[in-house]
Amino acid sequence: MDEKAERQLTELLAADLDDGFTELVRVHGRAVYTFLLRVCGSATEADDLGQDAFLRAYTALQDYDPERRRDLRPRAWLLTIAANVWRNHLRTCSRRPALAGLPVEDTADTWTDHSPGPEERAALADDRRRLVTALLELPEHHRTPVVLRHVVGLSYTEVAEVQRCAVGTAKAQVSRGLKSLRRLLEPETAVLEEVTT
Repeated sequence: MDEKAERQLTELLAADLDDGFTELVRVHGRAVYTFLLRVCGSATEADDLGQDAFLRAYTALQDYDPERRRDLRPRAWLLTIAANVWRNHLRTCSRRPALAGLPVEDTADTWTDHSPGPEERAALADDRRRLVTALLELPEHHRTPVVLRHVVGLSYTEVAEVQRCAVGTAKAQVSRGLKSLRRLLEPETAVLEEVTT
């Protein structure tokens, strides 16, 4: 979202909370859902957590004066709320374990690519499944920054804002997460190279 469009959105939020919030959800809802889907691995859970995040956002905005709404950086602000909802969910689950959500195999199929043929699609789906599985194996402190940077597409400054840390720390978290992700994927890559040669 460019700076002008973001300014228009925050002006709308300042002038009319209900219309502004509808637009906020329309513009940033996909980023919030994508972030939550990639950190939790379950479409159903991502929907539930996303609804909770937007409910918390709306409740918070009701208490903000128009000037504070106008000064928001909406995407980073919403993803901070979503990250907090995710962390709260992890804490709750660690206290009372529940049944897992959808299997990773089901969530990987939500990515679609219309251009390749059936064989390419099968190979792509398998690659995505391996990537999603590896991503879900990362510890939360590595998974969240990697998803924010490389799935949602936030800048390092925005990742730092969401993670409430310095930009250098955010870069280090993303770097460490990617290194761990590569390590998780390397054995499979080596096996694939042996099979194809």
